[in-house]
Amino acid sequence: MKISRRNLMFTASLAALAKLGGLIRPASAQTPETSANPATGSGRPYVPVTTLNGRALPFVMKDGVKEFHLIAEEIDHEFAPGSKAKCWGYNGSTPGPTIEAVEGDRVRILVTNKLPEHTSVHWHGILLPSGMDGVGGLSQPDILPGETYAYEFTLRQHGTHMYHPHADEMTQMAVGMMGMFIIHPKNGEPEPIDRDFVILLHNWALHPGTYRPDPSIMTEFDLWTFNSKVFPSIDAMVVKTGQRVRIRLGNLSMWNHPIHLHGHQFLVTGSDGGRWPKALWRPEVTEIVGVGQTRDIEFVATPGDWAFHCHMSHHTMNAMGHGIPNTLGVDQSNVETQIRSMLPGYMAMGENGMAIHQVHTDAGHMKGPENTLAMMTGQGPFGKLEMGGMFTVVKVRDQVAADYRDPGWYANPPGTVARRIGAAGTPEPAMKMYMKMDMKMDPNMPMNHGG
Repeated sequence: MKISRRNLMFTASLAALAKLGGLIRPASAQTPETSANPATGSGRPYVPVTTLNGRALPFVMKDGVKEFHLIAEEIDHEFAPGSKAKCWGYNGSTPGPTIEAVEGDRVRILVTNKLPEHTSVHWHGILLPSGMDGVGGLSQPDILPGETYAYEFTLRQHGTHMYHPHADEMTQMAVGMMGMFIIHPKNGEPEPIDRDFVILLHNWALHPGTYRPDPSIMTEFDLWTFNSKVFPSIDAMVVKTGQRVRIRLGNLSMWNHPIHLHGHQFLVTGSDGGRWPKALWRPEVTEIVGVGQTRDIEFVATPGDWAFHCHMSHHTMNAMGHGIPNTLGVDQSNVETQIRSMLPGYMAMGENGMAIHQVHTDAGHMKGPENTLAMMTGQGPFGKLEMGGMFTVVKVRDQVAADYRDPGWYANPPGTVARRIGAAGTPEPAMKMYMKMDMKMDPNMPMNHGG
């Protein structure tokens, strides 16, 4: 293993990650937003969507037009306790509040620019006049700082859509300017939906110790988010046994995401093009949501706590160091001695896998760079979850509260939990060995996580 002071210091600073709270954050009450009147012009109701960790954008009726107001502005955003950043968003949040309307509605969206540079808003996938499409310089003048522009058009479709800038797009989207635009069908759903969730996928480059996302990064991201939150700060989806659930996914990140749901075989039923004819529905357990795409998945809920996550394993981790030497299976005892001559108290890690990482971060050892999250975190009913990033839980119960508050962990029926039927082998388990080492080590010493 080649060692240099530069690589050593880089590895130690990136890999020694800060502690994040061990418990999954309980979901807030999830009563669907009702500020947007859930009655269409024809009197047919719809189920308002629930935006995880977010909210709907209210509107007012003016002469038969639904008028919304978006404010583009700099915001202070928290990805999870221990990681905050100066981002750009709408109405105080990233993603911005979800716009929700009905096919056939006439909408007017006022956009006020409080950013330090010009902007515009593109209504991604929505059919409208060319001059309302929101591409700065092509379909409209840019919205300058301090100006308010009005977009007005009639909704001629239904489906899951998005909104985002089309001005200095690389910067503005990279620092959080985006949101979802949901259009319900005017004639109702062919199969009624009981719970309707909205999740926007995004990635961020928030370098260790910094407080502003880096818009120049193309692939080396270190935070992967559902609605701009990382696990365990992402709300759980709480539903009742037997309910028909729809999860609407939009991807404005710079990577494709294979989204996987445990315990169910779902149907892919829609996209930007609306809810597909039944003949096009297809069963899946994992669905790739490409960059710039939306996908709707539907299923009938089965009791339990079911993981819901991106299946790219690095996307279910938080801040990771890149380009770090692979120490898996490497006896580092001699190397550790050499490194300690330059970094007293250094502890080599990664020989037997990365699970020990959460043991140390949960215990408060080896504090990493300021404003940097632990790579693996979360505590479940049976132990450490060792997750981060794009991960949450669908919590299905026979009985749920009227406001769908988090019901806690699932009580598995007797005889339905995997159990040990044999004793451990003769060699001392690695985890036990590391726990013994924990008792002796300096809590401030750096270490190599090898991640």
